[in-house]
Amino acid sequence: MNRLRVFLAIAAKPVFLLPQVAPPMGLLYLAAYLREKFDTDIRIVNQRKDNCSVEELAKHAVDFGADVVGISALTPSAHEVPPLTCMIRKGLPNALIVLGGPNVTASGADAMAGTEADAAVSGEGELTLEALINAWFDGGRDLSKIPNLMWRAPDGSVVRNPGETPLVEDLDSLPFPAYDLIDMKDYWKSLSFTPIPHRKYISLFTSRGCPYKCIYCHRVFEKRFRAHSAGRVVDEIEHYVKTYGIDTVEILDDVFNLDNRRVIEIAELMNRRNIKVHITAPNGVRADIFKEETMDALVGAGLDFCSFALESGSPRIQELMGKRLNIPKFLQTMEWASRRGVFVHCFNMLGFPTETAEEMQQTIDVCLNSKTHTASFFTVTPYPGTALYRLAMETVPERMTALDYRDIELSNVRINLSAVPDNVLFAYQRKAQRTFYMRPSRIWRILRDHPQRTSLLGYGMQFLLRANKQLLGGGGS
Repeated sequence: MNRLRVFLAIAAKPVFLLPQVAPPMGLLYLAAYLREKFDTDIRIVNQRKDNCSVEELAKHAVDFGADVVGISALTPSAHEVPPLTCMIRKGLPNALIVLGGPNVTASGADAMAGTEADAAVSGEGELTLEALINAWFDGGRDLSKIPNLMWRAPDGSVVRNPGETPLVEDLDSLPFPAYDLIDMKDYWKSLSFTPIPHRKYISLFTSRGCPYKCIYCHRVFEKRFRAHSAGRVVDEIEHYVKTYGIDTVEILDDVFNLDNRRVIEIAELMNRRNIKVHITAPNGVRADIFKEETMDALVGAGLDFCSFALESGSPRIQELMGKRLNIPKFLQTMEWASRRGVFVHCFNMLGFPTETAEEMQQTIDVCLNSKTHTASFFTVTPYPGTALYRLAMETVPERMTALDYRDIELSNVRINLSAVPDNVLFAYQRKAQRTFYMRPSRIWRILRDHPQRTSLLGYGMQFLLRANKQLLGGGGS
């Protein structure tokens, strides 16, 4: 096999009102893995970060002369993929074009509809992409033996192979993400998943997979939990401190604290090595399994921002959505964090199938009476391939026809799966925002405890933009 030119791209339209841009972690892991397995030149382009059009993104791939083009997209940006692949195919008629990312995992073979893609990889990509490249360039293009691969047959039909996507069992065997292929200083200029700007951060997965069965989840990493060892995690953090001079580590796991002992080991090892950074967990911790000693260890290692997902304050809805959160323990964990100086955010969702107004009020009340500093109240949105989508199709199929994923990133969702009329659902969203943020005690706690008070004006402006979209359009994201 000759030296390969591999072009990896995130297809995501620029969002001007909410300039949140995060490093393309999936592509960084893939790039690092491919460099170990093949003789390659690799280029990574993030459409949102570069603020480029579909035409410009395609031109980047063509000008690079790519042999392999990998395109990742979320469902809200999936409509960009068909025209993008057509432009790339026109300029690179012999290239291997592969789709991946959450939309492929959610939509399956439908993700290839209307595209010029040769194949699509569902779920974790390293092992499957390696097998695909070997088969395409050295194996006579026989793709039939790669488990769970979706590929285009000579007659144009899409075939999905039997079996499950192979997973990397020993995560410590993976190389560090290829951060050298992007300019992190560009990302430091924008908000990441953590709403604290002007920090020199690095994003990090310390584990993959989640054993819980929440009906709204994509399950990109499957349900089986696999984790890096504490030593590998701290080695990686230390590498980023020395190489990039970072001051913040942003942990993006699905469920970082599933193994409390491992989390404590990570924190203790960071302290022994005298690694001084901020730690944020904006995405994936489960509050009701947190132990107080784990919170103490993380705060001692630098934790100063953490998001916790309540989703619903109704025990019945907790059962319906499969999360089965222990709400009293959830509230206790938020109090532990807040008391130790951690700035806390709470995720909530309104509008589950069969949800009543009384149950929406339960969610608002639990959040209002918690020790969180800030909160989001999203509209429940069913994504393809999830159990929530199937439930919505069973309970309110007539409402699903109007669902348009393209506006989700602009907080303009117009879907109501609940048992109440549209005006009631959206009135409860407005009520939630108003009653939560208009409490003087809440405003005081935000001003007192925010890790970076100089950024509060920008943070408030983003909240007002989102709230204004809800007031005008009656939705959430």
